[in-house]
Amino acid sequence: MEKEEIKNLIKDLVEKTTVKLNDISVTEDGTQNIWVSVEVNEPHFFVGRDGEGLQALNHIVRRIIETKTPRMSDLGESPRSDMRQQQGLGLLIDINGFQKKHIENIRAVAHMMSERARYFKSNIEVDPMSAFERRIIHEFLSDAIDLKTESVGTGYARRVVIKYVGTI
Repeated sequence: MEKEEIKNLIKDLVEKTTVKLNDISVTEDGTQNIWVSVEVNEPHFFVGRDGEGLQALNHIVRRIIETKTPRMSDLGESPRSDMRQQQGLGLLIDINGFQKKHIENIRAVAHMMSERARYFKSNIEVDPMSAFERRIIHEFLSDAIDLKTESVGTGYARRVVIKYVGTI
């Protein structure tokens, strides 16, 4: 889907909730990440209860886009690239800056825990979190040459372990 189609889809979905939409903008962050900033009058409908409504909106929009996007295997390419295309759909909808603040908080936790791992030269476990939040930590620490991250556990107990692997 094109950026304009995504923008219109999100606009339609938000307006169907009877929340007045003030502004919507789409920016690309990298080659596969799309960031959609939405400004509304009543953000509490989306960001209340730790952003459950916003998570649901993100999920619905991703599913709609996946069903409307032709699969690469249907176009004669390998199923492996098809998996990459669907996993690489880095769409993130933000309502009144809620997601941005949330991501900054997760990065702050990742930084603090990585410094703790370096100081104690040991493995540090972060509290259980969603796949989205774990991905932020993995990406944030991906350039650290003395640390390695790994997700362990199952279900709601799945967490990131920051492992100290050597000196700088």
